[in-house]
Amino acid sequence: MSPEKIGKYKITKFPKARIPTLDFLELGDKNHYVKSLIDVDVTKGRQNIITYEQNNGVKLSFTAWLLKCIANAANEYNAVHSMMLGKKKIIIFDDVDISITVEKSIKGIKVPMPLVVRKTNEKNLLQIHEEIRGAQNEDLNGATVLGESKLDRKMKIYTSMPKFIRKFMIRNIIKDPFKVKQLMGTIIVTSIGMFGKVNGWPIPTTAHPLAFAIGGITKKAGVINNNIEIREFLSITILFNHDVVDGAPATRFVSRLVELIESGFGI
Repeated sequence: MSPEKIGKYKITKFPKARIPTLDFLELGDKNHYVKSLIDVDVTKGRQNIITYEQNNGVKLSFTAWLLKCIANAANEYNAVHSMMLGKKKIIIFDDVDISITVEKSIKGIKVPMPLVVRKTNEKNLLQIHEEIRGAQNEDLNGATVLGESKLDRKMKIYTSMPKFIRKFMIRNIIKDPFKVKQLMGTIIVTSIGMFGKVNGWPIPTTAHPLAFAIGGITKKAGVINNNIEIREFLSITILFNHDVVDGAPATRFVSRLVELIESGFGI
């Protein structure tokens, strides 16, 4: 093979920290998900964030605000993040544990790492914001889940196992909703738009009962008090596990979530 035709390239080592996430996604894709693609007016929320920064000198995370809205809506309609318990029962958790992705640098390579914000429904916006910022500055030391370094040793053993053994273990974990909640929460929010301008609705792959893929923000015409104005709209894709939740409660949840976001809730 001629080197001139290949050109320059470099080979990097695949980060083992990504292995558990990929394993869960591969097996979790077998659930029966219903997708909802929505545009939400975030103009008031973004204005409130700017005003808060000007008054308090703290630049709030837009993602943290979305988590607060999602957590409150899920707390009111908690069936949306319930899980199967065996084949004949459904478990509905009181705590809303939300998994997000935080980009970290591992040996010079940027790697998306999971952070589970526990009891998001009980935290205020500033607490959620500080937890995300703390995770972004956290020293990994081999951790697979940010904020939970006690799992380091077990995860090192896990990532060194052959794939067929890991898949066997994860199949057993996914059957146990308590273990699933402990490892990755009940809701996942993937903020595709945080890494660049993304128009449209990204479709995520997940093993969670409720998943969000956050796209980009675009300016569009909106109707406010019967007047047409230029507003900022956020594209959101929502995945519901139809095995545990029906269309009616899912629709009520979406309506409540849109209401919270468009009212600038929590700021």
